[in-house]
Amino acid sequence: MEGNCEDNKVSKPNPWPYMNVGSLTVSFFTKLATVGFIWSWGYLNLNIAWLIAPIALVAWKTERRKDNELKAITAQASVMAKEKELIMSRLDELPSWVYFPDFDRAEWLNKVLYKIWPSINQFARELCKQSIEPAIVEKLGEYKVKGFQFERLVLGRIPLKIYGIKAYDKNTSRNEVIVDADIIYAGDCDITFSVGNIKGGIRDFQIRGIMRIVMKPLLPAIPIVGGVQAFFLNPPAINFNLVGVADVLDLPGFNEILRKTIVEQIAAFVVLPNKIVIPLSEAVPVESLKIPEPEGVLRIHVVEAKHLMKKDIGMLGKGKSDPYAIINIGAQEFRTKTIDNTVNPKWDFWCEAVICSCLMQNIMVFLWDRDVVTIPGIQYGDFLGRATIEVSRVKKKGNIDTWISLEQAKHGMVHLRLTWLQLSKNVADLQAALIETQELRITSMSTALLILYIDSARNLPCVRGNKQPDVYLEASVGGSTKRTATILRSCDPVWEQGFTFLVSNPQTGVLHIKITDEKTGVIVGEMSHNISLLLKQNNLEITQQPYDLQMAEVDSKLILSMSLNILKYEEPEPTSEEDDDDHDINQLNKRIERQESNISTISTSLPDSPLKRQPSKESVKSSTHSTGSAAVIVPEETGTAEEELIVIATDQSSAPVGDQQLFHRNPNLTSSAGEAKLGRIQLSLRYSVQRQKLIIVVHKIANLPLPQNDPYNIPDPYVKLYLLPDRHKETKRKTAVIKDNCNPIFDEQFEYVVSQADLNSRTLEVSVCTQKGWLSTGSNVMGQLYLSLAEIDVTKSSTSWYDIQPETKD
Repeated sequence: MEGNCEDNKVSKPNPWPYMNVGSLTVSFFTKLATVGFIWSWGYLNLNIAWLIAPIALVAWKTERRKDNELKAITAQASVMAKEKELIMSRLDELPSWVYFPDFDRAEWLNKVLYKIWPSINQFARELCKQSIEPAIVEKLGEYKVKGFQFERLVLGRIPLKIYGIKAYDKNTSRNEVIVDADIIYAGDCDITFSVGNIKGGIRDFQIRGIMRIVMKPLLPAIPIVGGVQAFFLNPPAINFNLVGVADVLDLPGFNEILRKTIVEQIAAFVVLPNKIVIPLSEAVPVESLKIPEPEGVLRIHVVEAKHLMKKDIGMLGKGKSDPYAIINIGAQEFRTKTIDNTVNPKWDFWCEAVICSCLMQNIMVFLWDRDVVTIPGIQYGDFLGRATIEVSRVKKKGNIDTWISLEQAKHGMVHLRLTWLQLSKNVADLQAALIETQELRITSMSTALLILYIDSARNLPCVRGNKQPDVYLEASVGGSTKRTATILRSCDPVWEQGFTFLVSNPQTGVLHIKITDEKTGVIVGEMSHNISLLLKQNNLEITQQPYDLQMAEVDSKLILSMSLNILKYEEPEPTSEEDDDDHDINQLNKRIERQESNISTISTSLPDSPLKRQPSKESVKSSTHSTGSAAVIVPEETGTAEEELIVIATDQSSAPVGDQQLFHRNPNLTSSAGEAKLGRIQLSLRYSVQRQKLIIVVHKIANLPLPQNDPYNIPDPYVKLYLLPDRHKETKRKTAVIKDNCNPIFDEQFEYVVSQADLNSRTLEVSVCTQKGWLSTGSNVMGQLYLSLAEIDVTKSSTSWYDIQPETKD
């Protein structure tokens, strides 16, 4: 009882809650030593320039540590906050159910997680020691960093939190249940590790992403579900801080290597095509849960980019950039070459990715400017923006050729060509695939997909004086090699791992497999298999087949399954409904050009075309009553902001059903200088409800005026956008500069992430500017335009001309 009373006593408040005597003493002597060091440096008449680099490094580390601590505190506060407090927090921290109505709140599930969190702690500890730690050791070995091991792994008392949950009832098999969960972990974890003789720790570990949970197959008996698969569709956002002695390693180099390694290994473990598989019933074969299940192959052509930001700094200011692109689809990553000294790079880069799930998976293209200072395995650079496109959209359309506006950048676009390839079991489709790759003249393109499932091996020979080997298996096709986990001390290892290989030509391709003892590097078994043999098998597959390993002394066997799929392109079925997320600027321009071509054809066929003269309002009225002849009428330049109308009168009895409409908008034709005689600008506006994005396309400007005081000074126009009331660098968008042109054509697309509820309170500011000279003063704004989104139905794509108004100083 006395012990309990002592435990329940309330301690006296500390008058210095954030300091103690020890910290004050350390702070005092640190400042004293700093002052003494600087005084001694000046007393000895040493060059002060030698102090600039250390001081800059200390300042950089201090600011970076403060920024990471602020992010960690914010994330932890959002996890522990109540619902009302969370809604009032930062916009990017809001849970998914606020943005997307198909995500449901899961507070009841968070209460369950709170109860079972101690058990999850134990499971995560064993998982990291058995699976993640060996992978990190192997990866760090590539950078000559040895001796890494976890010493303490505690996830803390703050549990994982689910921000929203979504269950699918369409486009899924009847034998499975698919659930997406928006999860975040920002707990008070305690992780310590050692690298050789250096000890350190990881604090404030944070991870957030969409995790998919697949429960299949459904059984008619308990436990109802045969197994569970869990994986991230796209790489989650990961952040952490180094503490302890390892904080001295929080410098460019080791810090980046460690971060990159941890992120890569998490992706290699739980990001598609990698999965966590938990069997629940012995009646379900493990192979059916762990074998890869690709839906198709995505062929990606990164053509070029334009109008990228200038990041290199030269003697005369900002130069250009040395851009390269990194393409991410799940855990798969590809990189283009670097094009030096340009903001309009042309890469012509091809790659292919195996897609295991189209729902909610994205293609992410990150553009970077390469810096000269590099460290082996790590390359620093400035971020130039990113582009995102949904895999499901490519599958639906079959083939997409589009320019995509860069996110998180002031300006810039990237040109992508994407093709969806289906999987076929018909051998006759192989010849067409081979012909297609020959026409592309790209030797790295594939015609087939090989699915390999490594089950186990039997009776492997002993090594190192009759000791059982620590074995792993490597399988390779062409230049691609995949490796299993290491099984310790076993002559009969069980891997149960699946891999996929893209095959350029299955008629000549060969699968090579070797089993190696990790400690000695001795090959204890190997085999080769011609992929062409699968073309003769029923359904192009072999299931749980034992193969002899090439060993002279013992009879070793390797049990595996193989399945071959031919890559086939098929035109998608045409749909009458327009794709809501189809904001392809190329297709938009083609529609506008088609309308312009039709107008030109009609105008040239008339003896006295109204396109060449401006009729009065009376002539417009009288022309609409005529029948049997066609007339195209454009209103007079009355100085109003009205759009031009094309009025077509036809014989209703002979006209097709689709041509019986009398009034058509002409979004591409203008001869007016606008109400203020400052010109007109053509814009397309559309809001994607699914992506929560406002898409703006700046097409062109017509009839910009010349300066009255200097009519020979032709402007160099560009367009600048702000989504008010947010007027800062992050929300600024800017087109390229068109030199010496009063009728510039931009055709650039920009995007803003904004919720549908917040849309009506926003105003789009469009400023038409001219590039200023070095010695010029004053404003460079030629005119402005303010569009209240509450007055425009942006849920439907619309292209319109707008009058440019004088600049407003407010």
